Amino acid sequence: MEGLSEDVQPLLSRDPRRVPGCCSARYNLAILAFWGFFIVYALRVNLSVAMVEMLENNTTLPRNGSDEACPPHSNVTHQKYGKKGKVYTWDSDIQGWILSAFFYGYIVTQIPGGYLAGKFGGKLLLGFGILGTSVFTLLTPPAAALGPYCVIVLRIIEGLGEGVTFPAMHAMWAEWAPPLERSTLVSLSYAGAQLGTVVSLPLSGIICYYLDWSYVFYIFGALGVAWCLLWFWLASDTPKSHRTISNAEQEYIISSLHGQHSFKKNVPWRSIWKSLSLWAIIVPHFCYNWTFYTLLTLLPTYMEEILQFDIKENGFLSALPYLFCWIIMICAGLTADYLMKKQNWTTSAVRKMCTLVGMIGPAMFLVATGYIGCNYTVAVLFVTVSSALGGFSMSGFNINHLDIAPSFAGILLGITNTFATIPGMVGPVIAKILTYNHTVAEWRNVFYIAASIDVFGALFFTIFGKGTVQSWAVGL
Repeated sequence: MEGLSEDVQPLLSRDPRRVPGCCSARYNLAILAFWGFFIVYALRVNLSVAMVEMLENNTTLPRNGSDEACPPHSNVTHQKYGKKGKVYTWDSDIQGWILSAFFYGYIVTQIPGGYLAGKFGGKLLLGFGILGTSVFTLLTPPAAALGPYCVIVLRIIEGLGEGVTFPAMHAMWAEWAPPLERSTLVSLSYAGAQLGTVVSLPLSGIICYYLDWSYVFYIFGALGVAWCLLWFWLASDTPKSHRTISNAEQEYIISSLHGQHSFKKNVPWRSIWKSLSLWAIIVPHFCYNWTFYTLLTLLPTYMEEILQFDIKENGFLSALPYLFCWIIMICAGLTADYLMKKQNWTTSAVRKMCTLVGMIGPAMFLVATGYIGCNYTVAVLFVTVSSALGGFSMSGFNINHLDIAPSFAGILLGITNTFATIPGMVGPVIAKILTYNHTVAEWRNVFYIAASIDVFGALFFTIFGKGTVQSWAVGL
């Protein structure tokens, strides 16, 4: 067997000496990381809204009947709205490549980032990754003036910087997160990604409306640089190296992780790649991200082309799904830890339950979205519910790396995120190809594909997923 029995709760005895979370170093790290991932996703998604403003209006889009684009609704105002800033005549294929270019860089640094973070610590790696992305975001407007291929190259470089962020943070949580607080801490820190999407989508729309699209990149790039200065000053790789942590909290964290870390100097690469428990994370991670990245990059386009919302409405409505996903993600983390602490659920049961809800639920509502025609309210509601339910997956397969191999969590996330980046590379391109005529029927096919992939990933994890530390991860 790869690990311990799934019928045993292996994480931690109910230690009465547990240090409260309020104002603790570990929760301060989670909050700081929360704002870091807020920046990460603000830098990632702002192009989705800005690109709507960077392009000349397409006057050939179909506007008749429910099987094509929806008719303009009474509140639509974009006919009176004049775009500000320079506009470009990039065709649909170029747009797809620009939106996916980020992931060609992102995929390259996943495994190296996890390895380096595990070996040297994640603080500097994560900090410089976000700093580099912020600086290149500031350079996006002049790159666009030079041509679409310059933007593609720039986005690839930004992807290289952001590729190390999640593996680096996972490596830090392997040192910082007590097992019975793992779901809460990790979910809280990564929930910043959802809030970054929530804020950046409408704010980008407002910036485009009142200023011009170039300020989207200048403002978010500057915020990224400012956060990096705070991170370098306040963060620490381990509790032992933290300047202000209490002795009680340091002892609590270290003792809670006793027996979970490996004393091996070398990474057991062969055992890692042969581990079914790892592949049980790779598959749902890939499947979930197919839906996530397709909507992340193309939801503003769907709002404009099919539902015909103007740039201000577009930004706000595109953000709604991520607002509720952010709320669900944090609540799911608290619920997962409660079930393990108070109800004696096994880690495996909690992770599988969260994965099923977080993947099959979104699939059902995504398919339904394709069949409600031009009912604008229901369309927004269904897309919102679909994305919101996805928040459960953060306490499912997304945290499972820390359950099965804490010492190599950064490397494992790097591996799974490498596979999970592929949908970001090909998903938007395929979706653009499938929606060439900008019709409701074409988008229905996009939703069908994403939902089918989601369901497969959820079932795969339910069958093969594990919740215990694997023998190869502790040197047994």
